[in-house]
Amino acid sequence: MPSAGAGYPLGQAYAWYVVLVFALAYTCSFLDRQILSLLVEPIKRDLHLSDTQISLLQGLAFALCNALAGLPLGYLVDTRRRMPIIGVGIAFWSLATSACAVARSFAGLLVLRMGVGMGEATLTPAANSVIGDLFPPSKVGLPLAIYSLGVFAGGGLALILGGALIGWLESLPRVLLPVVGELRPWQAVFAVLAFPGLLLAVWVFTLREPPRGAAADFDGPHLTVALRYMADHRWTFLWLNLSFGVLAMVGYGMAAWAPTFFIRAHGWTAGQIGHAYGLIFMLGGAGGVVSGGMLGDVLQRRGLRNPRLTVVAVATAAAAPFVIAFPVVRTADTGLVLLAGAVYFSTFVNGLSPALLQQMVPNQMRGLTVSLSLLAQNLLGLGLGPTLVALSTDYLFRDESRLGLSLSVVTGVLLLTALLLLRLAYGPYLATRTSIEGRFARAG
Repeated sequence: MPSAGAGYPLGQAYAWYVVLVFALAYTCSFLDRQILSLLVEPIKRDLHLSDTQISLLQGLAFALCNALAGLPLGYLVDTRRRMPIIGVGIAFWSLATSACAVARSFAGLLVLRMGVGMGEATLTPAANSVIGDLFPPSKVGLPLAIYSLGVFAGGGLALILGGALIGWLESLPRVLLPVVGELRPWQAVFAVLAFPGLLLAVWVFTLREPPRGAAADFDGPHLTVALRYMADHRWTFLWLNLSFGVLAMVGYGMAAWAPTFFIRAHGWTAGQIGHAYGLIFMLGGAGGVVSGGMLGDVLQRRGLRNPRLTVVAVATAAAAPFVIAFPVVRTADTGLVLLAGAVYFSTFVNGLSPALLQQMVPNQMRGLTVSLSLLAQNLLGLGLGPTLVALSTDYLFRDESRLGLSLSVVTGVLLLTALLLLRLAYGPYLATRTSIEGRFARAG
């Protein structure tokens, strides 16, 4: 096995500095991604769109482009310098976001949202790969969890600050930009969001590229070798990625419909639930991610046999009562408390999955492996999670006032499915980890 300092020459302080920059970039990506949820009504009105067209802008088209672009980009991450890839990706999605301000049709906005998804597909595979080279395996869980906080910081800011920004822009008599001219408030939001991303892109280009860690007897970053490795460990890849995909369906399903549930069932305004759910999403999600990452690291250092996957399974089981109960209790306050518990426990997986994926592949396959996992999570989670809840409401219960029951039933079934898949993944994953550790032992 390589010596402790061989793969980590930049120092702990600089390593954490890089993690912070990546976390800010991830926050920015989710802010750009989620802001559309607050702009539905004005976009529908001005571009004369249907709910179905809006759902394509928010969900499946975005997820499909993000996921499919991620596979070739993940391979690029494994074969090229990663900091330029991240910097170009941030600049690309930021420019695509700003261009949404001048979209005049559904087709134009759809193409630009697909561009946002394509740009965002560069970040996580490359960031996970770099972080894996900045920290030893026994300590990588927490930094990966800190990076994952961007999901919840960005999503929460989209709900809280996004609403405030829209309100401020709507209070202005006119919004004028050079060359572009006058913009409607929703268009100005897209224009404003581009600036933080462009600054972050420049920042990333100043970061130093760490050397890649040892890869034992892995033959190199050739696609055929990577595909052969995946075929040899196919059950590990299948069950683990399906598990993460189904858990993502639960998360995206709750995120998409919890605000509407409180509006319909408890008479809350969009501003009230946006503020409350935004805080829960940021604090509860951050707490779950950090708790998962830290607990996984602690149990890993104590030598448990399969600690991180076990924590995912336990946290999933713990989340089930909260997820199932929050949409069916009678009072809004009780529902909100249960929703906080649901968010906390269901986000443990976000702090554990990156380290789980890194433990099952050689260094040169990290980018491709993360991209494959994101493919499953985006296509299943973002593509199908919200849709299953809607289909259940419309065609199973046939009453929009029964959205809460639909949420409870669909997410409950999905959590039970995820637990079954995690059980199926346990044995193959342990065998794959043993194989990788054996490679490093032979290399040492």
